[in-house]
Amino acid sequence: MSWLTQRLSILLCLALVTALARAQGPDYHLAPRAVAPDVWVLEGANADFSAGNGCNIINTGFIDTGDGVLVINTGPSKLYGEQQRAAIRTVTSAPVRWVFNLNLHPDYFFGNQAYADVGAQALPGTIAGAQREGEAYADNLYRICGEWMQNTVSTPATQPLTPGTRTLGRHHIELIRFDGHTDDDLVLVDRTSGVVFAGGLAFRDRIPTAPHANIEHWLASLDRLQKIVADSGARVLIPSHGPALGKADAIAQTRQYLLWLDARMRHAAEEGRDLAEVIAMPVDAPYAQWGGMPAEYLRNVTRFYPRYESAALVR
Repeated sequence: MSWLTQRLSILLCLALVTALARAQGPDYHLAPRAVAPDVWVLEGANADFSAGNGCNIINTGFIDTGDGVLVINTGPSKLYGEQQRAAIRTVTSAPVRWVFNLNLHPDYFFGNQAYADVGAQALPGTIAGAQREGEAYADNLYRICGEWMQNTVSTPATQPLTPGTRTLGRHHIELIRFDGHTDDDLVLVDRTSGVVFAGGLAFRDRIPTAPHANIEHWLASLDRLQKIVADSGARVLIPSHGPALGKADAIAQTRQYLLWLDARMRHAAEEGRDLAEVIAMPVDAPYAQWGGMPAEYLRNVTRFYPRYESAALVR
């Protein structure tokens, strides 16, 4: 076989592989990671939404309770939900019996279509917010992520959740309502495994998202969450964004960032700086190296700074 013939054969094989991959569609390559007995996490990219990561920037999870599977958040698309459900089947044959969405942001509930036979549950404020904003979320994610979103329709939870304790199979679960990141933030404490799913309240090595945030309320919720985690003896805290596991305390990281952001914007407003000047200010370490930079930080400043300017003007 001549060099040219070999070269053409290789190119033909590559073309066939590429065509086959395109025919099969995009793949999130979801790999369940055990974090405790019966508890798994599917870890998303520590980044901003993009076509490169399929808008998969969330850590979802599931618990095999012994009486069915509990799914915690369903990802950014119908495809994610379908592939999440397939990934669950690789580690347990138990049926999915419960699906919880921890807040109203799209990557927490846009995979709900894959669980139509089960139905998703969420706090009432989360359901109302997802109904109100779902179509706008869909427009934005289709624009950013294209083919990953194919056939995805905003499908908010329909079953209201009541906070409190409950026993699901062999697991004792506590559902606790907070606010600050959004108006309704659900945290799930699995007292049996010692795992806490902190939702959007805590981020690890990641600039917090804040389109619905109230910094003062968020800081108060973090203080309360810190006490609950300590009192429960939890061993693992899973943030919805950033590395799922790590030595750094995600609660402390998030608190420190919010305090830093608040102080930066307050001082800038007192000095009479305009928004463009604040945006141009260098970002301190370690935040400058965190996931979501610079896009998420710029969104934080753009959203919050006008309030600080207004407050400074009336003093």
